[in-house]
Amino acid sequence: MAEKRDYYEVLGIQKGASEDEIKKAYKKLARKYHPDMNPGDKEAEEKFKEVNEANEVLSDPEKKARYDQFGFAGVDPNYGAGAGGGAYGGGFDFGDLGDIFGSFFGGGFGGQRRNPNAPQRGESIRASVSISFTEAAFGCEKSVTIERSEQCPTCKGSGCAPGTTPEICPDCHGSGTVQTRRQTPMGVFASNGPCRKCGGTGRLIHQPCSDCRGSGAVRKRRTIKVNIPAGIDHGQTISLRGQGGAGKNGGPAGDLLITVMVQPHEIFRRDGVDVFCEAPITFTQAVLGAELEIPTIDGKVKYSIPEGTQTGTVFRLKGKGVPVLNGRGRGDQYVTVVIETPRSLNKEQKEALRRFSETLGENNYEKRKSFFKKK
Repeated sequence: MAEKRDYYEVLGIQKGASEDEIKKAYKKLARKYHPDMNPGDKEAEEKFKEVNEANEVLSDPEKKARYDQFGFAGVDPNYGAGAGGGAYGGGFDFGDLGDIFGSFFGGGFGGQRRNPNAPQRGESIRASVSISFTEAAFGCEKSVTIERSEQCPTCKGSGCAPGTTPEICPDCHGSGTVQTRRQTPMGVFASNGPCRKCGGTGRLIHQPCSDCRGSGAVRKRRTIKVNIPAGIDHGQTISLRGQGGAGKNGGPAGDLLITVMVQPHEIFRRDGVDVFCEAPITFTQAVLGAELEIPTIDGKVKYSIPEGTQTGTVFRLKGKGVPVLNGRGRGDQYVTVVIETPRSLNKEQKEALRRFSETLGENNYEKRKSFFKKK
């Protein structure tokens, strides 16, 4: 048996590649080595078969798992077993057994393949947008630039040059799959797999469209306007139906999924629909009370604090929080008072403060008195 190349090496990808990476690598190489693109080139034909074999395994989660664990022996019963009837003398046909399994699993041991010409939904595209704290609170409109596949306007998605049509593959009769029979130590094993002649598409395009090279789709850069709803939070995702990649064979387009990234605010902090901030006040304001101008996401509002306000006191501004996403009402704003201590007093100010302090009794410092009495 000829030495096989590692399937990941064949597709030019790393082990652990995602489903999308496998799909993209296969499409690129299948177009490159397709017999229609390389008429009479035997080497390209062999490459095309090799690429299809690698894709057949790596695009199937079960086969891929077996291949990752056991190598070729996990997906090819004939690998390393030699030719001929094996220890059991051959002659027992497992084709009927494959039909029995097909009644349970849909098409032999390999499972039932989807009709390649059935409508297929396009891929969903992910993007992100950065907005300010206030834009998240009240909503806004943003523009997002993406690249997506769109139906080729020249061939209308058929992949054929104008005036031509694809041929039904004579090997698989348009199903995209063929049955192969392999000699194993236990006899003949029959299984279904993608047709190598058409690459599993069920069609042969003899004159590919010059714009899309037979794929039926082209890549386009588009700028999409997005309405960001009021009340959205950091990390939440907006789904735009039908703004993703184009579908195939008349299938619907995928979605555009936009994750919102909210920039932090220099004053406010958010928890759900409630807003939090700190309000620094002077010692005099804390002692005598004062009317403060408190910033909110709506603008400044006036709030009166009473005499003897302590640092750490929290007061609530009802309805000054963030609007409820896709609902009614708003959260509240919670303001924590922090007394700012003067740092640079001159000699006269310090002396005046000492004289003032001497006039105060311990009863003005309940917390201090209680703390130092504890043992």
